[in-house]
Amino acid sequence: MNQRVDVAVVGGGAAGIAAARRLADLHRSVLIVEALSQLGGRARTSIFQGLPLDLGCGWLHSARRNPLAMLAEAQAQELDRSRGAWHRQLRDIRFTAPEQREAWTAFQQLGERLHRDPPSSDCAADAMASGDRWRPFIDGLSSFLNGTELDRLSAADYLAYDDAATEDNWRLPSGYGAFIAGLGADLPAALDTTVHAVSQGADIALDTSGGTLHARAAIITVSSAVLARDDIRFRPSIADHLDAASCLPLGLADKVFLSLGDPAAVPPESHLLGRFDRAATGSYYLRPFGWPVIECYLGGSWAQSLEDAGPQAAFAFAIDELRQLLGDSFARTLTPITATRWAHEQTIGGSYSHALPGKVNARAALARPISERLCLAGEACSEQDFSTAHGAWQSGLRAADWVERFL
Repeated sequence: MNQRVDVAVVGGGAAGIAAARRLADLHRSVLIVEALSQLGGRARTSIFQGLPLDLGCGWLHSARRNPLAMLAEAQAQELDRSRGAWHRQLRDIRFTAPEQREAWTAFQQLGERLHRDPPSSDCAADAMASGDRWRPFIDGLSSFLNGTELDRLSAADYLAYDDAATEDNWRLPSGYGAFIAGLGADLPAALDTTVHAVSQGADIALDTSGGTLHARAAIITVSSAVLARDDIRFRPSIADHLDAASCLPLGLADKVFLSLGDPAAVPPESHLLGRFDRAATGSYYLRPFGWPVIECYLGGSWAQSLEDAGPQAAFAFAIDELRQLLGDSFARTLTPITATRWAHEQTIGGSYSHALPGKVNARAALARPISERLCLAGEACSEQDFSTAHGAWQSGLRAADWVERFL
């Protein structure tokens, strides 16, 4: 590790890979320093019986303007452009068609109120009565979409994403995480290497678990949670940026994968919401791509509670909720495959960022370059595409272009 490069890129997720690719194309010497044993960060594909299961991001959101979708097309990757089943409750189980229409109308009306008459508190929860029948349903939706419930969500931040998003969401059957990691496969990288300190002087010195790395410039792409915990010591201090990171905590969106012993019991590409009358529930995508698996989403404070209860708690909850929906005989055919615990991943600390009420400007503050030779990147630095891999990717490109101006 005792070497010198033009640019050190700390973090090998989408932002770090994008920055390193851009700089390598400009003939700069780069090195990605990644604490995990693989590239991809929160984009991670795990193979189960030949099936590529995306443990992190799985959808190319706003696909027609998504640079990663364009890259995938350029590489002739197979893309699934079919519409997701999220808004349809299989067989209207425990959620009648009129109730579904009413619930989704309430969600739409919340968005309209946030636009028309945003709460002075900037707290999304204040735009909806706590006793509203559909508040638990919408808190649950928010936990899946934002990683947190309405009471910890900036209304302005939510609208910035929602206004920019489009309805075209595509998938990569071969694995989104595998695709992201593959984009960095040819880049120089030091894996299983943690950065403890970054010092600016005549050059930038990075103290790592593998020794000292010297660089003319550095791009730091670790999560807002890692920054806010002060896991990396910056000399001189970057207190304003660390304060901004603390205003952009990582919400939680975990996944539980179950194997289906009798795939024919449910149709492919179908969906069930566990409960509509409470936020502590799961969202079940049944047989994605026709595979014999169920992909369960757990979000917000309920996902955190299940993580804290231990690795088996999420499996037990998901299977029990599916038992209530589809019966004992169906539940007996389910076998746990894997479950994520993103909040317990020390080098990440959660799923994706949300701005706390009143803190929407923290994204611009975090993205502001620290100096001519040092800047941050990552999904939390995106003012409209945060929480997405393509938002992280674009921030990495911007950071690379910034340091290139001064090299």
